[in-house]
Amino acid sequence: MKLHQLRYIYEVANRDLNVSDAADALYTSQPGVSKQIRLLEDEVGVPIFLREGKRLTQITPAGKEILSCAGNILREVNSIKQIGNEYKNKQSGILRIATTHTQARYALPEVIKTFLKKFPDVKLSLKQGYPEEIVDMVVEGEADIVIATEAVSHTKELVALPCYKWNRCALMLPKHPLLRKKKITLSQLAEYPLITYDFAFAGRTLVSETFESAGISPNIVFTALDSDIIKTYVELGLGIGLVARMAFDPKKDRSLRMVDLSHLFNPSTTWLGLRKNSFLRSYVYQFIQLFAPHLDAKTVKPAVCIGG
Repeated sequence: MKLHQLRYIYEVANRDLNVSDAADALYTSQPGVSKQIRLLEDEVGVPIFLREGKRLTQITPAGKEILSCAGNILREVNSIKQIGNEYKNKQSGILRIATTHTQARYALPEVIKTFLKKFPDVKLSLKQGYPEEIVDMVVEGEADIVIATEAVSHTKELVALPCYKWNRCALMLPKHPLLRKKKITLSQLAEYPLITYDFAFAGRTLVSETFESAGISPNIVFTALDSDIIKTYVELGLGIGLVARMAFDPKKDRSLRMVDLSHLFNPSTTWLGLRKNSFLRSYVYQFIQLFAPHLDAKTVKPAVCIGG
């Protein structure tokens, strides 16, 4: 059994069983990948993939367990490489951050600016997606850190560290009737069309649950992943936007008015997730503390384990 064989089966599984795509990603030939998969299957004594002719169609039950072990081995190999890189050059490397649009757009820019000034030789990659997608990026070793409100604290493969709490606000056009109210109520909000985050986000779920517990049915006419998209449709007069308070910038959002809604909704927590038993470069600890000052290396290292 060879390490490159484990890489081949893992890449094929991650490429929807497309051997040609996997070969391109691995900078090798399709026949070479197919041959090594066959050799590995002969060695372990069971098929990893089901086939129709030459085409791979499905992962076998045994194959799923083998792939899980292969993933763990490949991640440990990456940790060994990271240890070598850390002691070879502490100031250079790659930092891959998986996060949502709101975090990338509003919470991270100043942190990233400060980090890159301090570590100019570190290449930073920002990956965005649904909460479940970005969590999987860290679980699968495709990213080093995940920052999100949703999914992180419920994923057993991750160490979840609380960063900060946030709440919501309502965005509306300048002459909206609700601006004349001293304190907006849930029932008053429900009288108007609402635009808020997609169902995949905890903020959206919490909004729905708050209305439901009060016995009120909100008129949610439009959902989106992106706070800026929500603001665009509020500007078009399609409804009131319910977004994270941090998403409102009075200098840039001059066409809108903001009303704080922290008296209506419970706060949410933004979490930072790291894969358990992974080695983190020293600059990763520096980035974490820039983003959440209370999360220093002494706090984070014991939680992550390796290198702690």
